Amino acid sequence: MKRGKGKAIQLSILIVLTIAFVLQSYTTDISDTVADEFDPYTALIPGTDVSFEMVPIPGGKFTIGSAEGAEFHQDDEGPQKEVNISPFWMGKFEVTWHMYDLFAFQEMEQQAAQAKGVEISEAVDAVARPTPPYLDMSFGMGKDGYPAICMTQYAAQMFCKWLTAKTGHFYRLPTEAEWEYACRAGTATAYYFGDDPGLLEEHGWYYENTLGGYEKVGTKQPNPWGLYDMHGNVAEWTADQYIPDYYAQLENGTKDPWNKPTELYPHTTRGGSWDDDAEMLRSAARLPSDPRWKQQDPQIPKSRWWHTDARFVGFRVVRPLNPPSPTAIEAYWPEPIEDL
Repeated sequence: MKRGKGKAIQLSILIVLTIAFVLQSYTTDISDTVADEFDPYTALIPGTDVSFEMVPIPGGKFTIGSAEGAEFHQDDEGPQKEVNISPFWMGKFEVTWHMYDLFAFQEMEQQAAQAKGVEISEAVDAVARPTPPYLDMSFGMGKDGYPAICMTQYAAQMFCKWLTAKTGHFYRLPTEAEWEYACRAGTATAYYFGDDPGLLEEHGWYYENTLGGYEKVGTKQPNPWGLYDMHGNVAEWTADQYIPDYYAQLENGTKDPWNKPTELYPHTTRGGSWDDDAEMLRSAARLPSDPRWKQQDPQIPKSRWWHTDARFVGFRVVRPLNPPSPTAIEAYWPEPIEDL
């Protein structure tokens, strides 16, 4: 056995057991409105003053992708299939730097906990964290109220693992199907507000209405289900491996499809960004990740945590209404990967 492997296995078991216990016994702060009802809620990250809002997304059926004759249709958006989605909560906003930095910089989390007079659990401490970036990953575009960017899909998933251990509730990235279902919010048009990209000014940040950077979350109109920035601002990681003909592999009526990643590239992002034209902000548009997103990374090997050239990519989290077992939750997290 390699040195340290036994300790890593022990820590992994500790995380599973701790999450299992917390999921069974966790009670929310009185200020939270998480509960047995399927309602919107605001959760406080334990041991900090940082909170985040979650919006209920009802389960149902929808048609994923875009029609072959639709304007700006791409081959990877078809063939369209009807899929069934189970209910879940989704982040009202994209994950902000206030949330992400608590995970990325352990000393910030420790300082917040000390100020609150609480201790950080071993399960939280055992979650892998990003290597410190060599520069400001916001690239001077702002952090207070702005979406976190430049993380890899692996880093976004590890944030979800950290948030799960921190709160005792299972948070993860949305699948592609969940993301598109939530974005459409019951609509079947190119955007949730219709087919006219001229109306994007009221709903999203993109190339035509930004000054070369992202904007604060929640400053445009929300979609019908109360989600902000689903069109533009930053593109958002999903939990899926990107396969161009993925929909052809689905059967009509498939329940909760998820193309679990098995390779480092490509993974799927959705929603388009401040650096995209209107067609990339469509509900059906898909963008695969690319090694060039970390082309300027000076580290050798290149970081598994940061995409130095992806100033347009962030993410938001979801929480299933009916979470899987603790063992299934642990199986969701990705295996450690080498820096490339």
